[in-house]
Amino acid sequence: MDSTVKDKMQPTLPSGSSCPGPEWPEQEKAEQLARGAALKWASGIFYRPEQLARLGQYRSREAQRTCFLEARIKSVVQSYLEGVQTGVWQLSQALAAVQGAHEALSQAHGLIQSMAQASKSLEALQERVAQHKQLQALSQLLPRLQAVPASVTHTKMLIDTQQLLEAYASLRELEQLQEEAWVSLGGLELPVFQGLGLLAEALGHAVEAAAGAAGQLARTNPSLLVAAIRVAEMEARRPTPLGQVPRDWQQRCLQGLQAGLEQVHFGTTVLPEPGALGEWLQALQVALPAELATAEALVAPCCPPHYNVVQLWSHTLHSGLRRSLQQLLEGPELEAADAFALLHWVLHVYLGQEMMGSLELGPEADVSQLEPLLTSGNIEKLEATFVVKVQANVAQWLQKALDGEVAEWGREQEPNTDPSGFYYSPMPAIVLQILRENIDLASMVSESLQHRVHGMALSELGTFLRRASLPVLHLDGVAPGVLAAVEAGLDELQGKICRLVLEALQVVLRPLFAALPSPQWLSGSELLDGVCEQMCNFCRDFRHVRNPVVQVLLAEAERTVVVQYLHALMQGRLVCRSADERTQVAQCLQHDAAQFKELFLSLGLEETAHCTPVLLAVRELLTLCDLTLLGVEVAGLQQQFPDVSEDHVSALLDLRGDVSREQRQAALSSLGTGPPPSRPAGRRALFSLVPAPTPSISTCLSGLCS
Repeated sequence: MDSTVKDKMQPTLPSGSSCPGPEWPEQEKAEQLARGAALKWASGIFYRPEQLARLGQYRSREAQRTCFLEARIKSVVQSYLEGVQTGVWQLSQALAAVQGAHEALSQAHGLIQSMAQASKSLEALQERVAQHKQLQALSQLLPRLQAVPASVTHTKMLIDTQQLLEAYASLRELEQLQEEAWVSLGGLELPVFQGLGLLAEALGHAVEAAAGAAGQLARTNPSLLVAAIRVAEMEARRPTPLGQVPRDWQQRCLQGLQAGLEQVHFGTTVLPEPGALGEWLQALQVALPAELATAEALVAPCCPPHYNVVQLWSHTLHSGLRRSLQQLLEGPELEAADAFALLHWVLHVYLGQEMMGSLELGPEADVSQLEPLLTSGNIEKLEATFVVKVQANVAQWLQKALDGEVAEWGREQEPNTDPSGFYYSPMPAIVLQILRENIDLASMVSESLQHRVHGMALSELGTFLRRASLPVLHLDGVAPGVLAAVEAGLDELQGKICRLVLEALQVVLRPLFAALPSPQWLSGSELLDGVCEQMCNFCRDFRHVRNPVVQVLLAEAERTVVVQYLHALMQGRLVCRSADERTQVAQCLQHDAAQFKELFLSLGLEETAHCTPVLLAVRELLTLCDLTLLGVEVAGLQQQFPDVSEDHVSALLDLRGDVSREQRQAALSSLGTGPPPSRPAGRRALFSLVPAPTPSISTCLSGLCS
């Protein structure tokens, strides 16, 4: 910067002063602080006279300090003024530059406006030039464009005649011509190319149709299949022009392979009729492995390796079969035969060596890792359906068999017997055989179904089983209590049969015991002989029944006779008036007990099951001479037969005819003393089956003992 300019910009100082005046508030404040400090120091000096000697030194030192400070202040102010001067100069230079730029921009704006006006006059010329270029390109392409309709027709003919490679080559030439014309004409679309989209779609459809018939073409016309696959692969490798949608013919080809395969085996919407499911599954058992063998031997060589034809075939067949089975299960409920056939086929045949697990198929055909054909819920539902259907069929068959058996046993002729002479019916064996067959059939499917059928069989057919035949139905591992319900049912059935037999026996015995006791009974054994003869005739047929049932029937028959006998004695038709009369009645009781024992021993009843000892106990009660021991005798009777009641004892005491009221009360009171007696081992209820009326005491024998 010029020194003269600097000098002009230097600020002038007042004359007679070495420091600037108080032009700034900060300076004035600083001076006040300095004066205050000096006054404070001076006051301290004047208060201490010994310091006055050093006043001259202080004055010179402060003068030096003041000059130093003034010099520094002057230097700072000078530097500040120089900085301000430089900034002002730079601002002036910048202002000059901005003004120059503004003028340049104004000139450029004017030039641009003039150029825009000029370009408007050239737009028409530019359009005319573009038209001339399009006409020139069109004139060059005109011979080829004129041949486009014929090429389109020719390409369509090639597609119709299944010459797919030639059709694809012709289509590509047309498309290349279309792209060239589009570029040359600046994006102008010509109407002559409007049919190329439909032509390309027709070729894509032909490729997909050929892939859908891959199984058949691999046998009859493999060249057509190869051509379709090659067209799809070439189209997949072709770069797609900008703005066009890719034609994914390769994916369409794969979809065609899958759709055609599913259409062949699972395309029909008509599901197998009831009862025809087994035949349909057997047909698939043959068709699916054959289809996989065809894919491996014939289709795979026609396709690129990355198609994985065998795996594609196996997965497609698996998914199609699974979908068909799910549709089948969503329809009407299957019958028992169809449910069994489906369960057995899915669980044992499909993945076995007969089908998808065949050693002849490669590892690519493995479907064991795919989603199973039937879910666990499907299997549970099918097993339940099978059990319900079989249960209904078995129940219906059993009812018919039972009706036939009733009719057979209702004939007048003698029932059939086995070589041992026992009554014989083939129905139990047939029932057990059918039951065993159903259980064995269920075991071919799964263990769970086997246990279900086993439980159903025990529930439905328990009434037809005999205890000796139960082991036929035992399964390994079955809990011991599983057969408890069946055994209870058999016991109930056995009791019901015995009741029916005993009701018939009571009808026979009731008229005979109506005359007991009577003079005929006391005078001879003709009355009891008649009872024994009727019993022998009635129980003769028991010999055709096997043990242990025959023992049950004989024991119940013997107890029925004894109960009827006791009931007749307690009706009050007999009252003894003397010891001789009691002795006579006691002898009849002893004779009758021996005759009953001999009769039932001859019929085969084991002696431990006899009830005739009760007649001997009643005899002891009648022959007792010392009435003071009557209570002991009654207590002994209760120990042998705990179900004897006061009414029974009272009726027997009425039979004696010599027991006073006090003696009767004493004897009856002995029944309530001591702990309740327990029934002896093997001793059955007896007195509880005898109704004990309270008869009115009549005269001795009511005129019978004369």
